[in-house]
Amino acid sequence: MPAHSIDHAFMANRNTGRSSDPTYAGALSFMRRRYTKSLKGTDAVVWGIPFDAAVTNRSGARFGPQAIRRASAIFDCDPQYPFHLDLFDQLGVIDYGDCLLDSGNHQKTPGAIEREASKILKSGAFLLTLGGDHFVTWPVLKAHAAIHGPLAMVQFDAHQDTWPDDGKRIDHGSFVARAVREGVIDPDRSIQIGIRTHAPDTFGIKILYGHEVEEMRASDIAYAIAERTGGKKTYVTFDIDCLDPAYAPGTGTPVAGGPSTAKILSVLRQMTQIDIVGADVVEVAPAYDHADITAIAGATVAMHYLGLLAEKKARETA
Repeated sequence: MPAHSIDHAFMANRNTGRSSDPTYAGALSFMRRRYTKSLKGTDAVVWGIPFDAAVTNRSGARFGPQAIRRASAIFDCDPQYPFHLDLFDQLGVIDYGDCLLDSGNHQKTPGAIEREASKILKSGAFLLTLGGDHFVTWPVLKAHAAIHGPLAMVQFDAHQDTWPDDGKRIDHGSFVARAVREGVIDPDRSIQIGIRTHAPDTFGIKILYGHEVEEMRASDIAYAIAERTGGKKTYVTFDIDCLDPAYAPGTGTPVAGGPSTAKILSVLRQMTQIDIVGADVVEVAPAYDHADITAIAGATVAMHYLGLLAEKKARETA
């Protein structure tokens, strides 16, 4: 029998500590974290942005935050693989819920996202965002850059997202071009992993194409990321279509020839030397998923971000 009451997401009275909810029941926050808008005593905030009006192919990523939260229930109260520790023993994490957006006025969306992200970041907490389509990364990046200055960016993706942009478009395929032009990211310290399409301009960002990733070891990919970011404060954005459709069918713009979930998780696990100041998982579209394959992959990527944070805090407090 569980040692505590069910529905940890509502019943918890602190931001640390494990849940005892059974995998198949209970309130579905991300990894059963406490639902709250209070940022006091918080190391990391999980926040959903249910927006997909910027897609150029199949819509449905607005349901991504729900799907990722649901899939995260598979992470029970045991120490999380491959980190060998209870992530929430010392790391205070909350689920902040979702961003409220006006579905009838998309031009207000970027400002609404940026304002809410800025509010969270002012608390000093790490922000882990669940998308939504990849456009949502743009205002979140702006909020981070307002604090840290131009960021290194690590982008796991099948697409470069550097298509022409007039600075006003609501488009998930051009946010990187805008981020470079407006000085939000430093292209000389940025890298894209898993690219399997061509765009008109690279903007000087280093690319590891899908066929190169296939031939490389995970450790070599992690080394290339560390070398490129060079110790600079880094934002990590993970478009789930970085993975081959065999491992992530539930996405709006799938591209064949991508890496496996296992390989990319191994890369993330080895990113211990990267100064990650913010991260996201985007483009999970559960309507096209099978048996939660994609949602589980997205939830596991998000869990790895928290695992790296928990390890870092454990080292600092040892």
